[in-house]
Amino acid sequence: MTIYALSTGPGISGMATIRISGEKAHEVISKLTKGTFPSPRVATLKKINKINTNELIDEGLIIWFPAPHSYTGEDMAEIHVHGSLAVIKAVQSSISQIETCRLAEPGEFTKIAFQNNKINLLKAESIGDLISAETEIQRSQAIKMMSGINSKKFNFWRNALLKMLSNIEAKIDFPDEEISDEILDDIKFHSENIKIEIKKTLDDQKVGERIREGFKIAIVGPTNAGKSSLLNYLSRRDAAIVSEIAGTTRDVIETHLNIDGLPVILSDTAGIRNSKNEIEKKGIKIALEKAEDADLNIVVIEPKSAYFTAFLKDLISDKSILVINKSDLGIDNIVQEYKNYDPLFISIKKEKNIETLISRIKDKLKDKFINSDDILITRERHRQHLEQCVLHLENFKNKSQAEDFDKAAEDLRLATRHLGIIVGKVDVEEVLGSIFNDFCIGK
Repeated sequence: MTIYALSTGPGISGMATIRISGEKAHEVISKLTKGTFPSPRVATLKKINKINTNELIDEGLIIWFPAPHSYTGEDMAEIHVHGSLAVIKAVQSSISQIETCRLAEPGEFTKIAFQNNKINLLKAESIGDLISAETEIQRSQAIKMMSGINSKKFNFWRNALLKMLSNIEAKIDFPDEEISDEILDDIKFHSENIKIEIKKTLDDQKVGERIREGFKIAIVGPTNAGKSSLLNYLSRRDAAIVSEIAGTTRDVIETHLNIDGLPVILSDTAGIRNSKNEIEKKGIKIALEKAEDADLNIVVIEPKSAYFTAFLKDLISDKSILVINKSDLGIDNIVQEYKNYDPLFISIKKEKNIETLISRIKDKLKDKFINSDDILITRERHRQHLEQCVLHLENFKNKSQAEDFDKAAEDLRLATRHLGIIVGKVDVEEVLGSIFNDFCIGK
């Protein structure tokens, strides 16, 4: 089977790249062009014609990558043409006429590269993260993952456990042979050290996942305090409806922002107050859940929110910023209890102290970071398999008697398997779909 797809973004552009991979890639280029076939890895200017009619489609560059020295490990070609929708459609329509050529599925080129051992599973994921990166910190993290920092560490742990497993299985296969106390002590010592290292890696405040997905910021507070206005101001668009009618926001409204290179998911929530309206009560419940789950809460009140003091103790914490909006209307009547929480006085209407608020947000988020060199986990699936690995190493530690060798070997085997699943060293078909479906079609 030969696959093809547009690898550059859809829409009108200066140029477009159509990628082809598979056993028919050579035939595709031969039928689309005339004359000498392009030399490997040399951009060659060619007239590109419709198959069968020889009608000229466009003039562009052809780059030929013969197997196995290509991104996918198969014969592969790239056609660089002008980014006209008509040109792209005509080229793809011609390719589709060749038997066994079909449009690629999302992430299929990278999936084939993984299956042909051109890249491991972690690198495949980091390529997807790099394509999706919207901020500098996301790009930087994806590049570090692509360099193999995390896969080297996971493989180091896995190979060390495999070596221990081989010693234990030797005892099972040859029960008359004794394993020296020195080897047994060495196995216990190194398995415990690996377990400690993995637990340290798990204790990372989920920074890698936060960077990849975005830091969660919830705007919470009473009705009519200016929460939706703040969301609209920070996102530079009317993302939320702003009204003087209390309780306008019933559901959570989210927008993705780039705050000084930090990826942020900003959520506007329902106003918190005592309400008898069932729909509004559900919105308030969701708002409180969002506040609990967020990395940072911006608690917005205004000078007339005296009734809100009862809610403050539940919302103010070390991950909160108390903001008093509408300060242009006067702050003389501010409840003394508010002042105990080091509030920031702003006016969205007058654009007063908004930059100071943004600086506080950046400072709070930067406190979430650990040394970037320590970041190994960027996805929930990595975390789940590492947790399972630790569990099996704990079980292994508790089996120290000679008669437990069979069970101990199984614990080590399972621990090794979970590390293998992370890097793709074992059968991981069940996770491939979810990983590569996040890719764009031309990758």
